[in-house]
Amino acid sequence: MNIALWIVTGFLVFGFAAGGLALLLLSSAQYRKLGKNQHWVDDFPEAVLKGIGVIKICAAAGLILPVIFDTAIWLVPLAAMGLMMFMTGAAAVRVVRREWQYFAGDLLFIALAGFVAWGRAFGPESLISG
Repeated sequence: MNIALWIVTGFLVFGFAAGGLALLLLSSAQYRKLGKNQHWVDDFPEAVLKGIGVIKICAAAGLILPVIFDTAIWLVPLAAMGLMMFMTGAAAVRVVRREWQYFAGDLLFIALAGFVAWGRAFGPESLISG
């Protein structure tokens, strides 16, 4: 179970850190060109996109840094729950934009973050209780 948690955590950290950095470093026009499902950026001002980038990077850091530095490890499940809430917002944007083909991906991210939150808070590999 611990290996599965680390694989999923690594996937989330890599994905959200890369996405956050891209939002911070690229303009919305450049970010839109990264993929066919990135046209949601047209709905938000540049400052909001930079804020979303910061949120993504903070979430990725919250999943991994407490464990690396062996301090405040209770932040890991909280960061995962924050990602769940963040991705719920992303799924809502997909619904509003009627981008149903990408909605399942958002649900997958919610489920993966939920798995990490549960596994690290209450599961057999809990960082908090053990």
